[in-house]
Order: sequence, then C-alpha cells, then structure tokens
Amino acid sequence: MRTFLFLFVVLFLLAPARNAFFDEKCFKLNGRCVNSCRKNEELVALCQKSLKCCLMLQPCWKSKDD
Repeated sequence: MRTFLFLFVVLFLLAPARNAFFDEKCFKLNGRCVNSCRKNEELVALCQKSLKCCLMLQPCWKSKDD
C-alpha cells in the first residue's frame, strides 16, 4: 500500500512538470502540435484532436539545408 501511495504522489507531482520534450511532434519531428501558433511560427499541417502543427520560421539566410 505504501508503494502505491508513493507512486501516486510521484506521478501526481510530475504531471505539471511536463515540458516540450513530451509534446506531440509533427512535420518530420520539427514542428509541434498546439492550439495556436506563436508569432514566430507558421501553420504547416494539422494534427489530431483539432490541433495545429506549428513550425518555427527560418530567416532566408539561415536555412537548415546548408
């Protein structure tokens, strides 16, 4: 019973500590699924659960292909 209580408390306390690592990824794992995109992001696809796949905008001189 103590083990169950300990696991419950640990999981309950870790739930708010969720970070971007656990967020759903999209668009070749470069985008993220959110309710709305930020100013510096563009909508590139749609995710499940009516979420938007947002990708960080890249300036023209800083392309990832170089």
